[in-house]
Amino acid sequence: MAEETSTKTSTRGRPKTRVGVVTSNKMQKTVVVTVKRRTAHRQYGKILTVSEKYKAHVEDHSYPAKITVNEGDKVRIAETRPMSKDKRWRLVAVIEKATQV
Repeated sequence: MAEETSTKTSTRGRPKTRVGVVTSNKMQKTVVVTVKRRTAHRQYGKILTVSEKYKAHVEDHSYPAKITVNEGDKVRIAETRPMSKDKRWRLVAVIEKATQV
């Protein structure tokens, strides 16, 4: 059996991105983003709204002193290396600011 040597360069590809709404900004350098998507139930086919929460890293966000992202903002997050036990996403852009009442 001849062994195959692969000279293929490994590329990481594009990171996954999601668009969601900030539901909590009360942490240092972290926001919680809720992403909603609609999917069909596997067995019955009923359309369900499934929501997932992601913790995303924001470098210039410091909660009491300097708040850069507010609750209700529509943001884009991207997959990244693990930053802590729960954080695997980073904030890419704020798409739409929340209306302040």
